[in-house]
Amino acid sequence: MKLVLLTIGLLGLGFAGIAIKIWAKKDGKFAGTCASQNPHINKTGEPCGYCGKLPENCENK
Repeated sequence: MKLVLLTIGLLGLGFAGIAIKIWAKKDGKFAGTCASQNPHINKTGEPCGYCGKLPENCENK
């Protein structure tokens, strides 16, 4: 029972932290979430699988 309560508490703390981060950010947007902006992930210059942008078309470099 203690483990279940601890797990629920930690998950709740994680969700609260993410909610606070979204609330504190302008327009609720995370900066640099596009994978094509990360040179360690996208070494070949492929478009992002989520939004389809190429690295040179991303706003935050």
